[in-house]
Amino acid sequence: MISEILDWSIRIMDYRLYENVTVRDLIFAFVIILIAYIIAKFIAISLRRSLADKMKKDQLELLVKLVYTVILLIAIVTVTPILGVSLTGLLVAGGIAGIVIGFASQRVVSNLLSGLFLIAERPIKIGDQVVVGNIAGFVEDMNIMSTIVRTYDGLYVRIPNETLFTSSITNPVANVARRFEYQISIRYSDDANKAIEIIKRMIEEHPFALKIPPPRVFVDSLTESGVNIIARIWAPSTAWLDAKMEILWKIKVELEKNGIKIAFPQRLIWFGEEYENKKL
Repeated sequence: MISEILDWSIRIMDYRLYENVTVRDLIFAFVIILIAYIIAKFIAISLRRSLADKMKKDQLELLVKLVYTVILLIAIVTVTPILGVSLTGLLVAGGIAGIVIGFASQRVVSNLLSGLFLIAERPIKIGDQVVVGNIAGFVEDMNIMSTIVRTYDGLYVRIPNETLFTSSITNPVANVARRFEYQISIRYSDDANKAIEIIKRMIEEHPFALKIPPPRVFVDSLTESGVNIIARIWAPSTAWLDAKMEILWKIKVELEKNGIKIAFPQRLIWFGEEYENKKL
């Protein structure tokens, strides 16, 4: 009885539906489509969970649908030969159409892919300060195709994601601390040690000047006009600009209070002895 059932099952599985396609082929194709459907659902759920706080809802849904459709299309293309469907004619026609569309939408596809890579890599996020080429400002919005930057002058600039992805991106606030530097030139007649002490004290008194990494103040060079002192200071990235402006002004005021003046370009000219005698 069991052997008869097995024989009947084998005959059913080998039953030819049309051409060389059997029931087994049909079931196998159905299983592939089902597995692809499950994988597409799983990836869609994972994308929604991982990118929910990184993308707008409409953009996220567009991305999910795109990935979902691509997976199912791959599965369909895989099972068509099993079901005896020839894709030769479709591929030829699709190839010609694809070439035409590819040339027409090359930049669009490039921006789209660059946007996906930027979302995955996350070099910047909304609210960050960025410098891309000659554009500097705050990131206002990040879309699939482009990124909107508000410059420090209040202008809104749309940067295509392809340009953003292939350019060097400077993110001044990615690190919690940022360094700035002053070059202060004093006269040769002034006390350099006293000037260094004053500069160090002004740095230590400022609330945004970090202790770690410690600031460094030292004589860097002796020029024609004066003694150059370098001051290197670390501050929180969010307060970097305020600290840079305030500390420099306090150093200038305090140096002047102590009789130390900023050097300015000057030259000493010596006349020859013969000229001096004629003058007398």
